[in-house]
Amino acid sequence: MTRLLDSKNTIVYGGGGIGGGVARTFAREGARVFLAGRTREKLEAIAADIRDHGGSADVAVVDVLDGNAVDEHAAAVVAEAGSIDATFLAVGRGDVQGTPLIDMTADDVTRAATNGLLSTFHTSRAAARQMAKQGSGAILTLTSATAAFPSAGMGSTGPADAAVESFMQTLAHEVGPQGVRVAVLWSAGVVETLTRESIAQAGVDIDPAQVIEMISGQSMLGRAPRLQQVADTAAFLASDRATGITATVVNVTSGLVAR
Repeated sequence: MTRLLDSKNTIVYGGGGIGGGVARTFAREGARVFLAGRTREKLEAIAADIRDHGGSADVAVVDVLDGNAVDEHAAAVVAEAGSIDATFLAVGRGDVQGTPLIDMTADDVTRAATNGLLSTFHTSRAAARQMAKQGSGAILTLTSATAAFPSAGMGSTGPADAAVESFMQTLAHEVGPQGVRVAVLWSAGVVETLTRESIAQAGVDIDPAQVIEMISGQSMLGRAPRLQQVADTAAFLASDRATGITATVVNVTSGLVAR
């Protein structure tokens, strides 16, 4: 049986919960996965799991805020595999939530937007240059719905999401004629990634179970999104079955927002 990503070479930036889930699903669907991120141990654990299940995974330590490092890694992938067929970006940005905007510092407000825009720019640029030569490819990243549906307490997340989504829309217009597709996945409160540690990184002190309960109560499907649902959506968007899709946001929030 043909899998969604047979013979595809993919780069997944970020070894956290969502990045790891997408990497495993890409491999399950037949892709060769090149994992890139700052923490080798985390990446190696994902790669080992992929290999244990019969998949192919390579690991490289790459700081996505370093454009030269990203370019060098992309060139190494092409030299090794011959192409870059899809990329997925899911790295931490340093979002600050739970603090009123008027009580934030300038760094609190700008850090996530700066990190998010730079990481998106560096990784998308490296991929798009290669994909344009190939005449095909998919560039994917992840945001929440906060830019389109702002609410009190979400802090720097909305501005960061807005910057990333605007960049991706512009990029889609520019690289579309070369056959390169661009899409953003919206997801918020993915069950498997909600831990006290991950929530605390945004400056919020709340029990993950409360967050899941709140999302489930507000979503149309009556549940919070699961990691596999996000990963399956990313795999579809990366595949040739989605070649009519670009310049869009795909809503994987279980109906937490209506768009």
